Amino acid sequence: MNVLDVLRERGFIEQTTHDQELQDAVNSGPVSCYIGFDPTASSLHIGSLVPIMSLAHMQRNGHFVIALVGGGTALVGDPSGKTEMRKMLTREQVDENARGIRRQLSRFIDFDEDKAVLVNNADWLTRLEYIPFLRDIGRHFTVNRMLRAESYRMRLESEEGLNFIEFNYMLLQAYDFLELNDRFGCALQMGGSDQWGNIIAGIDLIRRTRQKPAFGITFPLITTSNGAKMGKTAKGAVWLDADRTAPYEYYQYWVNVDDLDVQRFLALFTFLPMDEIHGIEKLAGSDLNSAKAVLAFEATSLAHGRDEAVKAFQAARTMFGGRSIPGWILPSSAIPREVLRDDDQLVPHSDFKRSEIRPGVPIFKMFQIAGVVSSSGEARRLIQQGGAYLNGKRVESFEYRVSENDFTDGEILLRIGKKRYHKIRLIG
Repeated sequence: MNVLDVLRERGFIEQTTHDQELQDAVNSGPVSCYIGFDPTASSLHIGSLVPIMSLAHMQRNGHFVIALVGGGTALVGDPSGKTEMRKMLTREQVDENARGIRRQLSRFIDFDEDKAVLVNNADWLTRLEYIPFLRDIGRHFTVNRMLRAESYRMRLESEEGLNFIEFNYMLLQAYDFLELNDRFGCALQMGGSDQWGNIIAGIDLIRRTRQKPAFGITFPLITTSNGAKMGKTAKGAVWLDADRTAPYEYYQYWVNVDDLDVQRFLALFTFLPMDEIHGIEKLAGSDLNSAKAVLAFEATSLAHGRDEAVKAFQAARTMFGGRSIPGWILPSSAIPREVLRDDDQLVPHSDFKRSEIRPGVPIFKMFQIAGVVSSSGEARRLIQQGGAYLNGKRVESFEYRVSENDFTDGEILLRIGKKRYHKIRLIG
């Protein structure tokens, strides 16, 4: 089984170019491949996990991987998948974001001993001379063909239209592929389905100018079973940066996925063997919940390290209970199978002085002060809609005053809906 078979079996591949040529190239020896990452934020989010995991699979199967940070193209803006122009960033902002992205990618990809490389296209794009670029590169593109690309058609049909700066994006990405082909012999570009037109442009440019084979793979847009975009929650995006999304919250995202998504997400977002993943197909009830815990543990281990994953797993058991994970469920997982001691330090919590609580604190203020909601008004609406709980009981009045009598062993538990908890602890 080659890496293309692995990627197909796990659900990564939507389209490929030059199928037989690509198979032959992969079978004949190591292939150099790349994926571009947009540095418009200092952190990637879990919507970027499919391309990240695909690079990791390529590397694990003996191929050379290139992670390209689009520092140059971010100064222009990619119109792909957007109906409005992206915010323009400064070079300093892009460079800072690129440093954060490298740290996150290093969790998944081994950059040691020339096994992989991270490059920034600002290194060559910002040095291009306009007239030579038009003569040497621009002449290989026709406007008619460019306008047929889905990314351009979406923008042309939008109210804002397509900015001329963005119109150049396809040429720049194609030039990236050519540059990486010259520098590293890169013959394969991978990306999301919205990048198909840009990838094709790069392949055509290499074949025209270098008379070398080049290939492309695109990934499907990953959505949850109810059609929602991956990584979107009521609190916003789920980030790979621990300062933006704490490891415990990251773990909670995965452990709370829909039952219908568990097997598919195990295939995409862990390295567990597929024969074990196929084996959970008919699980239900507590056994399926154990499989979810394995998914959450393995995903958190990759993004934040095993120690953080163990802490998150342990904290979740303390908060929600649950049996030990049976050894026959996904046995290759490194998830702790034994019952761990209670330690809920990673459960979201706040400390209050007894003197602050003694006069009594209105419950809606408690939710706000603890940071569970952003405002008193939001807390009032939450209580009015029946979504606020104190120690497992629904809060009936937003004027209820929390006192020391509500605390057991110096703690109370706030809850929003079914799954968001926050502990309040008395100190002093």
